[in-house]
Amino acid sequence: MDSRLQPAITVHLFDEDGTHQTIISGPDWKVRKSATTLANIYASGTHDRHANPLGWDTPAFDDSSWDAAKPVTGPRGELKYQHQPPVVLHEDLEPVAIKTLKPGVVTYDLGQNSSIMTKIAVEGAAGSEVIIRYAETVNNQGYVLMPDPLFKEFETHVYSKFTLAGTGEAEVWEPDFSFTSARYIQVEGVAVEPGQEFPVIRSAVGQHVSTGAKRLGTMTTDKEDVNQLINACYWSFVGNLFSYHTDCPQIEKFGWLEVTHLLAPITQYIRDIESMHSKILEDTLDAQESSWFIPNMAPDTRFMCGPMRNCITWNCAICFIPDILKRYYGSTHMIKQVYPAAVRYIEYMSTWERNGGLIMHGLGDWGRDIAFEANIETAVYIKCLQCLEIMATELKIEADIKRFHEWAEGIHKVYNDNLLVTDDTGHPQAYYTSLDEYPKGDCIVVAQAIALQFDLVPEQNISDVQNSFLEDVSDGRLRSGEIGLRYLFNTLDDLHRPDLVLQVARQEEHLSYMRFLRRGETTLLEFWQDECRSKCHDMLGTTYEWMYAVVLGVKPTEEAYKTWSIRPPYESEFGEVKGDVECPYGLIEVHYERKPDGKINLNLTVPLTTHANLLLPSACGAVSVDRHEKSSWTTEAGLKSIELRPGQYTIVF
Repeated sequence: MDSRLQPAITVHLFDEDGTHQTIISGPDWKVRKSATTLANIYASGTHDRHANPLGWDTPAFDDSSWDAAKPVTGPRGELKYQHQPPVVLHEDLEPVAIKTLKPGVVTYDLGQNSSIMTKIAVEGAAGSEVIIRYAETVNNQGYVLMPDPLFKEFETHVYSKFTLAGTGEAEVWEPDFSFTSARYIQVEGVAVEPGQEFPVIRSAVGQHVSTGAKRLGTMTTDKEDVNQLINACYWSFVGNLFSYHTDCPQIEKFGWLEVTHLLAPITQYIRDIESMHSKILEDTLDAQESSWFIPNMAPDTRFMCGPMRNCITWNCAICFIPDILKRYYGSTHMIKQVYPAAVRYIEYMSTWERNGGLIMHGLGDWGRDIAFEANIETAVYIKCLQCLEIMATELKIEADIKRFHEWAEGIHKVYNDNLLVTDDTGHPQAYYTSLDEYPKGDCIVVAQAIALQFDLVPEQNISDVQNSFLEDVSDGRLRSGEIGLRYLFNTLDDLHRPDLVLQVARQEEHLSYMRFLRRGETTLLEFWQDECRSKCHDMLGTTYEWMYAVVLGVKPTEEAYKTWSIRPPYESEFGEVKGDVECPYGLIEVHYERKPDGKINLNLTVPLTTHANLLLPSACGAVSVDRHEKSSWTTEAGLKSIELRPGQYTIVF
């Protein structure tokens, strides 16, 4: 037995009569070489069913030739229970097409790209070897393909091997540990029909693997292309939720931290991520170095350098996630543990200040180009300081409340003094710039969105900056990478321009969400291009948040949805939207319809102990409100909102 493997096993047996037996591993246990000789997380496994001694799993088996287990010193430190949900198997993805490419090679198309563990059943002679490969793409002949030449080894060197025992029946194999992202399964050394000198493959499925966190939200609309995008976003997100939030489930599988805070506002609609994000914070604490620096990944691989390892937009998660837990779950349990490390981290970041407080080191709007650092990174720096003020308030540390408030205000002033341009005669509006290439082409939509969403624009300049934002996005073309996307969509929401979001999404050429779908993709790609190494990346998926927050119209306004708002997409092309979100207090249900005569019909469920604020369109007439089995009334015209207590409602206006 490999001396590096040191299991500590406790087995609890519960009999039908109620008795409970505990079995603990010890020197009385026996060990031998496993039939599984490779179980690699990067989708490779080797299992020789032929190597298992016959009857080894029966009580009468003679294990006298097996070695006695040797007690060893276990890891130092205290054993801690796993408080995040386990990683579990969910639905099976059955093939929608099966194709024999040549004798002995069969490919299965699952119809949906997803994070999977394969499961095959093969019948054949003892010692027969079966090779299983996986891919998100196939070539013109139908063989698995890695389209990025730099990562070609994922096509040629990543596979599993299963050796049959020859039992005379179909033998089922599934990996012990390996998983990947795949739509296609290519099985070699088998035939679909008997009589072809190959073992016969009876079945092959993809078992979707993801976090066991509770499923929460669903939604659908009357627009088929939008429904396809919602589906692609869903599979992209759940395909990256495990014991941490991965960047992709097949190539890196790294714990990049930017997605943990950028995508939390949407992930909380579809999964209960409270315990997972608490665990991510603990990973971040573990990754913090003695210099107080926090790397861009947690757990850290120590694989990157420069801004790929040190970027505030990534490692700000230590400040942002406690605020996220408080906002969506009313949870403050991590603040006391995180606060000292977060303070040390921000003090480390202060050593990177330039021009009196700007942070100009980072990845900018990653996914498009590395630029706009001063704008994006400094805005995030200010938000980190504000989050520390919130944590200090929760902990009642008065000196720190004052300290971080004044620090944030000081950096805010530096931000505006350096980056707000109000005297450019070539541009009629005030606008934000990163000063990367000022004054050349530096008025960009992401710069405006960042300033607006982080509440950094002086009141007298807000209208001008909004106009500058709209001017740059009015052609419906997306000019954003990963970081700017969320703030771009949220700004379009604030300005009630769902038409522009859909125009952006439907562009014929990249940057375009619908181009992915028109090319047959069922998940989101890593970058705005037709082919790339990863086709299950959720980092560009912030449009999914827009779907729930704007199209379904549900937003929390007080911690943990104690109060929440509902504003259906009045100004949009949607004629019907239906969905639900299970918040911490119960199920929110929404069914919005615009009738042919223009009237709005809204069926709404407000969970117990919560209050909803229905936001009405401008110039709204009288509203008919029917609280089922309780009461009904009609409001006067001209109201901006209606407060709704728990119950089920039908609302017409």
